[in-house]
Amino acid sequence: MNEIDPVSRFSPASIRAFRDAETDRTATTLNRTAQQVASQYRRETMSPVMMSGLLRLFELVILAGTGLLLYIYYVGLGGPAGWEYPAAIIGGSLVAVVLLEFANCYKLAALRRPMRRVGGILLAWAGAFALLAFAGFFLKISDDFSRVWFGGWFVSGFLAMMASRALLSRMIRRWTRNGAIERRAVIVGGGAQAEALIRSIERQADNDVRICGIFDDRDDRRSPPIVAGYPKLGTVSELIEFARIARIDMLIVSLPITAENRVLSMLKKLWVLPVDIRLSAHANQLRFRPRSYSFIGSVPMLDIFDRPINDWDSVAKRVFDIMFSLAGIAVFSPVMLATAIAIRLDSKGPILFRQKRHGFNNEEIEVLKFRSMYVEQCDPTARNAVTKDDPRVTRVGRFIRRTSIDELPQFFNALGGSLSLVGPRPHAVSAETRNRLYNEVVDGYFARHRVKPGVTGWAQINGWRGEIDSDEKIKMRTEFDLAYIENWSLWFDLKILLLTPIRLLNTDNAY
Repeated sequence: MNEIDPVSRFSPASIRAFRDAETDRTATTLNRTAQQVASQYRRETMSPVMMSGLLRLFELVILAGTGLLLYIYYVGLGGPAGWEYPAAIIGGSLVAVVLLEFANCYKLAALRRPMRRVGGILLAWAGAFALLAFAGFFLKISDDFSRVWFGGWFVSGFLAMMASRALLSRMIRRWTRNGAIERRAVIVGGGAQAEALIRSIERQADNDVRICGIFDDRDDRRSPPIVAGYPKLGTVSELIEFARIARIDMLIVSLPITAENRVLSMLKKLWVLPVDIRLSAHANQLRFRPRSYSFIGSVPMLDIFDRPINDWDSVAKRVFDIMFSLAGIAVFSPVMLATAIAIRLDSKGPILFRQKRHGFNNEEIEVLKFRSMYVEQCDPTARNAVTKDDPRVTRVGRFIRRTSIDELPQFFNALGGSLSLVGPRPHAVSAETRNRLYNEVVDGYFARHRVKPGVTGWAQINGWRGEIDSDEKIKMRTEFDLAYIENWSLWFDLKILLLTPIRLLNTDNAY
């Protein structure tokens, strides 16, 4: 059979179709079994990608550390103080980590059974030393190095790596049993095809996927209540509520790819979740291009959606938030102090206003603002949006709202982790426009919660801030928010952050 590009089946037009289709907004309640299962998976886990990344950093430190300690012990700090030894230690350690990566020594299987990879580890470490020797020869500096140090580093570095990997392998096995390192998956779709998929996944050696249950819209006659030992926990609509409670990493759709309408019907409900969505291809007769697949072991999957800002991207973004939040607090502390004094003198009541808003994955978070309304007229639910010349707003409140100074306490939210500095702006849980909740106005509205909300965002610097008094305004905000999520990068965050004070000079929509 000829190879087929999956884009020809799930084209951009098809994807837009289910994104634009009306999502199921009916309130769902999980059954008791589903609630119990979800509660078991509330704890965060570390992905294998993060684990192997941390090991790279750890081994880089170990190798450089052994080389440095041996240099101090044998050569001595009073010895040659040039650049040669530090360059050799740092360069050799970096090259070794790169060669170990090429030798697949950072795969989870290699970490669980390090003795099986002794040859690969030794070869990579020897390769790093061979490159150091060639570099020393061509730079004519090899005579500057102690041969004893060179050989001692080779032996001690190798022994240190093997000892650390032996210890780590025991820890990984324990963490795997405890569920601390795993990818949690839910199967969407039941029956014989789901059973075959589960059996195939469970046969994989060193499998890091934990199947948490099955969700299917079909009744028990067409979809058995237990498949391959796993319970059917509810319908696809109930899966959304399940994934709000449990920390799920992946949804695997076990349906024939030829059933395009049914697949798209499921995806239009599921794409709002911050998870990887994969379409199982193990039982399909169609043959796609090899680069179209990802794999769980040897089980092929078609990537439909990837979780945004995941693994090391999330670490980089968190570091970005902490650094710039601290800088923002330091720079604007005089402004915040003056604002606090002005609010206290202008009207009675607390200086800060706390409001429940939607956070990551639809969780409720408490957002801080400077109080801008009379305390007896504050509206925590935000059902009645602030309008121009609103009598509920104090004199100081009008100024700080117009200049967005009232948002400055959210630097502390970003520092604490409930907000990010840049992201979709968090809306109040019960916020409405024209007596309709935002998710009733915009299909796919909750997809903006696949990442942490932000103090500032792409929509805000493009003019979509302030009062939301029409369907068009909330639709445009959501459109810009989704564009931000799909195109995220640290440079994009930095651009938005730098443009924010400039764009805030336009106060036409801020009341």
